[in-house]
Amino acid sequence: MTRTRVAVRNHSRGWADNAIRLIEADARRSADTHLLRYPLPSAWGKDAGVSLYLKDETTHITGSLKHRLARSLFLYALCNGWIDAGTTVVEASSGSTAVSEAYFAALLGLPFVAVMPAATSVAKVALIESQGGRCHFVEKSSEVYAEAARVAAETGGHYLDQFTNAERATDWRGNNNIAESIFRQMCAETHPIPAWIVVGAGTGGTSATIGRYIRYQQHATRLCVVDPENSAFFPAYAEGRDDLTTGASSRIEGIGRPRVEPSFLPSVVDRMVSVPDAASIAAARHVSVVLGRRVGPSTGTNLWGAFGLLAEMVAEGQGGSVVTLLADSGDRYADTYFDDDWVAAQGLNPSEATRALVEFEQSCRWN
Repeated sequence: MTRTRVAVRNHSRGWADNAIRLIEADARRSADTHLLRYPLPSAWGKDAGVSLYLKDETTHITGSLKHRLARSLFLYALCNGWIDAGTTVVEASSGSTAVSEAYFAALLGLPFVAVMPAATSVAKVALIESQGGRCHFVEKSSEVYAEAARVAAETGGHYLDQFTNAERATDWRGNNNIAESIFRQMCAETHPIPAWIVVGAGTGGTSATIGRYIRYQQHATRLCVVDPENSAFFPAYAEGRDDLTTGASSRIEGIGRPRVEPSFLPSVVDRMVSVPDAASIAAARHVSVVLGRRVGPSTGTNLWGAFGLLAEMVAEGQGGSVVTLLADSGDRYADTYFDDDWVAAQGLNPSEATRALVEFEQSCRWN
């Protein structure tokens, strides 16, 4: 007679249940981020029948769009049973994702390690450490993936792996993801269904979530992804490849990548625009003056793409709305993108792009 065999793993769900409760309670306390109407020039904005909106992700408690991603990655890992009491959480990130993940690790009482290049700015290191994280350095940016996996294995921890799991961790059908939030906040506007939504390609997770949601809800909205210099996403999209690498890091923090990350889904993207780094900086500075507060360089990239679409719509006599993201605060970049000496040392000159922005405001023409 064949005996029935039973194997049991002693998993206590009590800690994980409470961890999920803590994250959900944190989300309820912070409510949602604001949707700002960008002040287009009265000389042409109203008559043109177009409007521009900024989803202000700086109002998250950790100050950036990556707060949403970090929340989703922690919930994904908890619900898959990968994180438990005492688990060391590891990520490959030198920027806003690590800041937000360090926050959630501290909320749950877990140690957090951010693996990053040794050249990471002192300001970014300080932000991560201020949230209770520890920074682990490697010499080359291409080494962060393997080193993060090694550190997680060595500590018996878990590697969150934002670049693989970003598109998997977020529920693109709803659950208050950024796409659902945008459309809910737009519902009473003159053009409630945006003609375009413009986002950058960082992990690829935000564009994947928005693109999937648009299709799921059968909206006519199109998705434009903007990409900085030295990033692999744009040339890979243009050539229909996923194996393309650039061998260089983006100078615009938070978006461009030297390889096509697994979370990037080109099939849900309607258009990509390659934005010169000098234009990203010029737009960030320009928009900071208009809004009366500094915005980060990836927001400059977003706005450069959005302005081009608005000019195209006006030229074609098409009314409608465009939505893009205010990804993080420019205060984090006071000693870099807002410092003329630093910008010049990078070999960048934003003056030509600045003139193009002035021309755009005066005439809505876009070269």
